[in-house]
Amino acid sequence: MIQRRLGRSDIEISAIGLGCWQFSEGFGLAGGFWEALPSQTVEEIIDASLRGGINWFDTAEAYGDGRSERALASALTRLGKKPGDVVIATKWFPYPFRSASSIVKTIGDRLSHLSPFGIDLHQIHQPFAFTTVAAQSNAMADLVQAGKIRTVGVSNFSAKRMRAAHEALARRGVPLVSNQMKYSLLDRRIESNGVLAAAKELGITIIAYSPLAQGLLSGKFHEDPSLVRTRVGPRKFLPSFRAKGLERSRPLIEELRKIATAYGVTPSQVALNWLIHFHGDTVVVIPGATKGRHAEENVGAGSFKLSPDELRRIDELSRQFL
Repeated sequence: MIQRRLGRSDIEISAIGLGCWQFSEGFGLAGGFWEALPSQTVEEIIDASLRGGINWFDTAEAYGDGRSERALASALTRLGKKPGDVVIATKWFPYPFRSASSIVKTIGDRLSHLSPFGIDLHQIHQPFAFTTVAAQSNAMADLVQAGKIRTVGVSNFSAKRMRAAHEALARRGVPLVSNQMKYSLLDRRIESNGVLAAAKELGITIIAYSPLAQGLLSGKFHEDPSLVRTRVGPRKFLPSFRAKGLERSRPLIEELRKIATAYGVTPSQVALNWLIHFHGDTVVVIPGATKGRHAEENVGAGSFKLSPDELRRIDELSRQFL
């Protein structure tokens, strides 16, 4: 598995991590997007990820009100992992009327849920908050300097907000190491709105969530559109899952299938491979998994490297999604 430096920190992460939203046990607004997974399935997913070379896991307070954090820590412990063996990323959520002081007040909950593992990367989950970016950044810097967390990241921040967080943290001698953004071949907006360019300039890692466009890049919904009605829940209302959206992305899917056949892999693996290579070392990905075989497929995306011509062809067919 390819290793990447996390921003301007000393933390090394695999280019592919595991997103842990699906470990929310079906609880809450965010967790309700997924059915509750048995603990044995969670353990199988994490075990397959570890065996494939993944060394880091991304969870959040909002994922089942800490249930994902606890499920992750419990499975890692059962698999014999100890603090320092893996890299753990979590997030603070700016629920309505929360101020920056909540970041410090809730860190005990985060550490308790993840025990015995520490927090290597703590992120501000959303840009909206009842406080300023500077205040949030200072609260995060306080935690770094108190030894409660190792590094600081943000999520869903525009280029302007990301720069503001970077500057506020820099005044405290703390780097902003990451910005977690929705990014896939079917959503390349970070390339046109300044986020990717700013990240490259500032040495910030882009953590791509939903890198498979919620399953669209697998091609299964193009092959059998009836699955949209039975398999995707609320996603069926998204434009990309409607008939017109599927036809718009079909040429890209056909190219992914063609390349996948040549390598003996899947279209999803080709899509992930493009993300971790096209922009050099800047982008890492965190696909999720609800079965052990999904995790095995994720890690397989790092087992080959697309040629410059293949990278270019995929780029051309997906540029309409910039």
